[in-house]
Amino acid sequence: MRNLVFGLVFFLLAALIGGAGFFHLHLKPEMARVAISAMKPPPAGVAVVAARSEDWAPHVAAIGTFKAVPGIDVASQVSGVVAQIAFENGQDIEKGALLVRLDDSTEEADLNANMALMKNAQSAFDRQRTLEARGVSARSNFDLAQAARDQAAGSVEKTRALIAQKILVAPFSGRLGIRKIDIGQYVAAGAPMVSLQRLDPIYLDFPVPEQNFSDLAIGQPVSALLDAFPGKHFLGRISNIDARVDPATRAILVRAEFANPDKKILPGMFGHVDFSAGKPAPVVTAPRTSVDYSLYGDSVYVVVPDDKNKGFEGPLHVERRSVRVGDAQGDRVVILSGVAPGEKIVTEGQIKLQPGAHVRIETGAAMTPPAVRPFP
Repeated sequence: MRNLVFGLVFFLLAALIGGAGFFHLHLKPEMARVAISAMKPPPAGVAVVAARSEDWAPHVAAIGTFKAVPGIDVASQVSGVVAQIAFENGQDIEKGALLVRLDDSTEEADLNANMALMKNAQSAFDRQRTLEARGVSARSNFDLAQAARDQAAGSVEKTRALIAQKILVAPFSGRLGIRKIDIGQYVAAGAPMVSLQRLDPIYLDFPVPEQNFSDLAIGQPVSALLDAFPGKHFLGRISNIDARVDPATRAILVRAEFANPDKKILPGMFGHVDFSAGKPAPVVTAPRTSVDYSLYGDSVYVVVPDDKNKGFEGPLHVERRSVRVGDAQGDRVVILSGVAPGEKIVTEGQIKLQPGAHVRIETGAAMTPPAVRPFP
């Protein structure tokens, strides 16, 4: 009886241990696999665009500032009180037109006095010349009379020059700005009174990296975009290239000339410049939104079929590939390496992806770009 009980207990223990082992070695992994499979997230919806091969001419982009040449702040060489203002704010004016007259009453009085002194000195000179010709006067008296006459004439010319300095005229044709003076105001020498700018043509100064120096040429066409006129391209040509490279920035200053007949472009405006820097060459391009830029390198997600036989009709997953990007034009960028033409690249939805994640392509999910896009 004791052996029977012992055998029964041993059999139960063996069955319990065997059952536990079978559960842990077979049933539990299968249950975990089924649970994980049930918890697997559905494929993420993404928008894709195929990379394509295009012929692109390399472009150089820069930023610059418009400048009027010539463009000045009108100022007087001498100080004085404003007696007359002969212009209106924003007026287009011709060369030589009167702008400002300072009070010159003191100089006019000095001119009358100096004219009288010169008249007297001229009379004394004439008398000494007659006497010297007759031989009844010393040559030294004649020289003194001549010096006094020349000194008086110099005083007259000096006073006339001072009067002329108090009459300000336009040194060139252009458009006036807002005046900074009023009638009766005292202005110091050199104080700006009003700006005068020649607006047609107008010039755009912008820096270009020294590695692009060989791409520059006088007369080369350039295009500019302005914040004040979104979406409108202004066309000009390179008119000057600086004679040196700035050692601080390693850039060379370039000046482009733009026709400005309607005078819409004003000095000081900000310009986004773009010009061609070589002949067209075949490149692989993709949308800018497809590239994930980071400090560790740029990358894109490429959609790949799980089963090559089923292709894009079957399950899909993504591969994260490191790429090297190049020139950008509009909403597309050159992919120098990492992607082949025709491969489908994720353009929207990358934030929810990980390498190897399953995805589904959602047609029509791509956002429509705005009519006026931000500057690059």
